[in-house]
Amino acid sequence: MIRDVDWGVAKLMPDVDRPRAWLLTVDGAPQSYVDLDDPTHLEFEYARRLAHVVDCAAAPGAPLDVLHLGGGGLSLPRYTAATRPGSRQDVVEADRGLLALVAEHLPLPGGCGVRVHGADARAWLESAPAASADVLVADVFGGSRVPAHLTSVEYARLAGRVLRPGGTYAANLADGAPFAFLRSQLATFGAVFAQVALIAEPGVLRGRRFGNAVLVASHAPIDTAALARRTAADVFPARVESGPSLRRFTGDAGTVRDEEAVESPEPPGGAFRVG
Repeated sequence: MIRDVDWGVAKLMPDVDRPRAWLLTVDGAPQSYVDLDDPTHLEFEYARRLAHVVDCAAAPGAPLDVLHLGGGGLSLPRYTAATRPGSRQDVVEADRGLLALVAEHLPLPGGCGVRVHGADARAWLESAPAASADVLVADVFGGSRVPAHLTSVEYARLAGRVLRPGGTYAANLADGAPFAFLRSQLATFGAVFAQVALIAEPGVLRGRRFGNAVLVASHAPIDTAALARRTAADVFPARVESGPSLRRFTGDAGTVRDEEAVESPEPPGGAFRVG
């Protein structure tokens, strides 16, 4: 019989509608949804939007070198391994207890090309080889907040150093009106990368609710048209902002340096908590 699995603040709960699918929460906040029988099934909207970025990073099926900061249940690495066989992926997760839970109950298939490392995300970036990744995905949350040391211009420069020319950075962020945090992140990455785009639901961008937004950055042109087609087709459609409209949204927000960096805001009323 399938039962809930607890590991400190991490918990796995089975999906009664899918025989081998699990919801992973950490400190009550949903972190990952994993279907062991169908790694291409991504339940969370933000995960699908990160996957759209990976989908648009190269020709369909072409292998990629991907660095994931933040592991969770390894949903996106599983998706990438299934849709782009032969990809080489490194996952960096600071919570070793969480890694042990996932390894025991949500094991990766053999030969999938995914290597998992217990380390701090920024410390890993500082020692990672330059120009070693085609895609860098940052999905790091301490509970429901992005750690401060992953929000500064110094961090953005580290990310840019690890990416190959033409590589793509994508980060899962969360904020609500008046978007002080999100605007500061757009300004910060816009100061480092030549191109920046944002994927979010229209209701979030209009300030109607607190929610996730995916920041995309690259030194090469971002195929925003391809991203827009994919995100518009989701069950919960999203909008892709870039160019003048994104500059208007960013406004006069300034870049963030290490000495003034703060973690992302606490979701109001436990917006992302379950159970």
